[in-house]
Parts: sequence; C-alpha cells; structure tokens
Amino acid sequence: MDDHETRSITLSTDLAATIDAAVEAGDYASASAVVDEALREWAERRDNFGYTIAELRALVQEGIDSGPGQYGSMDEIKAAARAQFKERRLAAKRA
Repeated sequence: MDDHETRSITLSTDLAATIDAAVEAGDYASASAVVDEALREWAERRDNFGYTIAELRALVQEGIDSGPGQYGSMDEIKAAARAQFKERRLAAKRA
C-alpha cells in the first residue's frame, strides 16, 4: 500500500525555482523527492538538537581524541562532587 499523502503548500518564488532547478538538472525525479529529502534532513537535525549525524560523529571523535577523562567511574565523579559540596558548605559556615 502506498504510504504517501498529498499536501498543498505555498513556497516562495526562490524556493520553487530551486526545486525546479534540482529536478531539471536530474538531481531528483520530482519536486516531491526534493521536499521529501529536505524534510528528512530537517527532522534529523531537529531530533539531534541541531546537529547532523556527521557533526555528532565528529564531536564523539573529538571526545575520544581528547584522551581519558579525569575520573574512571561514576562513583568517582559522585565522590568528587560530594567532597566539593562539603568543602563549599564548610567554607560558607566559616564566612
């Protein structure tokens, strides 16, 4: 069964011309194909907090390349946070 739905939209003259040019150049089979791809990319970016998959991969690699973190486990992170909180609380009492 076909999973498409017909919609009527209004585009600016520039956007319509861009779509027509992409179809005429043979980059897409139809205007619908251009809009489908544009909406898929928009949804991907929206779902990934404004990043493309390629940008997210680059950020992950940057993290990997930066080397090991300061803490080896979540327990170490929690212990450091508790110690920092305790120190700040003691400093506030002294002040």
